[in-house]
Amino acid sequence: MSTHIGAASGQIAPTVLLPGDPLRAKWIAETFLEDAVCYSEVRGMYGFTGTWNGAPVSVQGSGMGQPSMAIYVNELFAEYDVRQVVRVGSCGALTTDVAIRDVVLASGACTDSSMNRHRFLGLDYAPVADFGLLRAAAAAAEARPDVTSHVGLIYSSDSFYNPRAAELGKPLVDHGVLAVEMEASSLYTLAASYKRKALAICTVSDHIVTGEETTAVERQETFGAMVEIALAAALG
Repeated sequence: MSTHIGAASGQIAPTVLLPGDPLRAKWIAETFLEDAVCYSEVRGMYGFTGTWNGAPVSVQGSGMGQPSMAIYVNELFAEYDVRQVVRVGSCGALTTDVAIRDVVLASGACTDSSMNRHRFLGLDYAPVADFGLLRAAAAAAEARPDVTSHVGLIYSSDSFYNPRAAELGKPLVDHGVLAVEMEASSLYTLAASYKRKALAICTVSDHIVTGEETTAVERQETFGAMVEIALAAALG
């Protein structure tokens, strides 16, 4: 039983979907899983296990940002022998090549966080997604006429409200970065460390360039498509 999750051995499935918002974890479990059972309410960070198309799957809230997410992912890998994690969250588009409500499949993650610099003694490690999960998610997204998807780099920022966002964003966009979020870099690094599989799939909820934002209803509807893509990639 881990410190921050508190589930008993065997309560968490080998495949975990990882939204930041614990209430979104609850919504996923109630909407997409059969026979979902809550295995954790520690610190209000809900975790559920159920089945999808007969396969066991868990969904675990992780909080916002890399430090919080890393706590849960470390415990999922080390204490519960989870084999694959798919982050399902939101992101902000950094380029007009990506639109509101599009889905971004993060092939790799840039970051301004110091977490990897500490881990790799100042070297710039390049965290990437598991290719099998990425390929399966891309195929699942392409098969859906209701989804516009992009495969490419994402930027994991430690700052949600960054006064230098526009200044920092331009060189990233010039080098192919599509969107900004707050977790993927650390997720990919931890998966590599534990020799497990990880992928970040993010719905564009707001646009840094145009200032557009989705409504709460639109986010939930588009989020549902993203969850289905994640489930198909991990368990299809």
